[in-house]
Amino acid sequence: MPESKSRKKKAYTPQAVAQDVVRPTSPNWWAPVMVTLFILGLLWIVVYYISGSTLPVMKNLGWWNVVVGFSFIAAGFGMSTRWR
Repeated sequence: MPESKSRKKKAYTPQAVAQDVVRPTSPNWWAPVMVTLFILGLLWIVVYYISGSTLPVMKNLGWWNVVVGFSFIAAGFGMSTRWR
């Protein structure tokens, strides 16, 4: 039986990656603000449940206090996805 001609392919060699690539980093204030948002959201929700809506600000918002607390937490989570 006849043999087919073999194809000769060049061996794959990846291009050299530049060693001097500088990756962008987050500003110095990024991590403290991120952690502060997490803590502020948690404290907002805890104070709402402990106070029992006796504080004037908490009383006016009602159940929206939970939304406010989770908004702070969501903002902190959003910042954590961009942290480098």
